[in-house]
Amino acid sequence: MKKKIDANRLNLKDEVVSINRVTKVVKGGKNMSFAALVVIGDPGEGVVGYGSGKAKEVPQAIRKGIESAKKNLYKVNLTASTIPHQVLGHYGAGQVMLKPAPEGTGVIAGKTVRAVMTAAGVQNVLTKSLGSANPHNVIKATFDALIQLRNKAEVAALRGKAEEEL
Repeated sequence: MKKKIDANRLNLKDEVVSINRVTKVVKGGKNMSFAALVVIGDPGEGVVGYGSGKAKEVPQAIRKGIESAKKNLYKVNLTASTIPHQVLGHYGAGQVMLKPAPEGTGVIAGKTVRAVMTAAGVQNVLTKSLGSANPHNVIKATFDALIQLRNKAEVAALRGKAEEEL
């Protein structure tokens, strides 16, 4: 069960992943608006979230996306500067593989996954986006992967063993 994270006490940084111009065809012609996909996170705390907003102008769409992202924050289990273990996240036709990397590797990722990793505070990770290249699916698959991450204490508790036995 995900516990509520208070966005006000965090030092959140936002990054716009994609801006899409969308049109709705109505009787009088075409209504144009903009859809923005935004990732926010506090790298120091290992907290990250995403949201999307739609409005007539780009800045308003981004603002709505940030507000939506603040309601959708997740705490990520990290070790020092990387992730604890390899994981594969799925969403729709999109799959994202995250693999821990040694110190000094950096974030090896595409634009969309990189935004999530840097916002979460991961400094060294290898990633591969498989299947869908749609930014919405890729972000949701990345979050699916991040939620699957477990630290040593959680795994030990699940197995009913002491942390030293693993």
